[in-house]
Amino acid sequence: MVERARGLLGRVLHGHGAAVRITEVEAYGGVLDPASHAFTRTPRSEIMYGPAWRLYVYRSYGMHFCANVVTGPTETASAVLVRAGEVVEGIEVARSRRPGVKDVMLARGPGNLARALGLSLDDLGAELLTPEGVRLGDPPDTDPPISCGPRVGVSKAADVPWRFWVTGDPTVSAYRRSPRA
Repeated sequence: MVERARGLLGRVLHGHGAAVRITEVEAYGGVLDPASHAFTRTPRSEIMYGPAWRLYVYRSYGMHFCANVVTGPTETASAVLVRAGEVVEGIEVARSRRPGVKDVMLARGPGNLARALGLSLDDLGAELLTPEGVRLGDPPDTDPPISCGPRVGVSKAADVPWRFWVTGDPTVSAYRRSPRA
């Protein structure tokens, strides 16, 4: 799961009329990770128990959507939250979804990234390794420099260093430790 999380950095996630180069992710270890939505199996987390390379979309705080790549293996329910990226296609579409926001901020933060890509619950379960629709591009030719640290905003397993980002990239979101951690 950690290897797959790191491997998502630099890949392009295509949404609805826009695409981002992924610059920040967080890994979640499913049934073994108390910070994961899948730590306790529920109807909402069921998608995470299935095959890898599907999109898990959920509404956060009732306000915005977040996108995760299910990484498997099946029944382990591991997934990777896509936290930030650089808009590399459809910049005007992304700008229209986030008016008045600087380009570097269009997909900074998981809710902003999903909004810039036009992702919603309609995309739940999308197969990401297909040539059409919401999809994930090929790995980059060269691996970007990667930094790691604790996950953002989780109250359980808060010090687990499963947040990964492209070192020095301006689109990476700020670290915020949960006050409940």
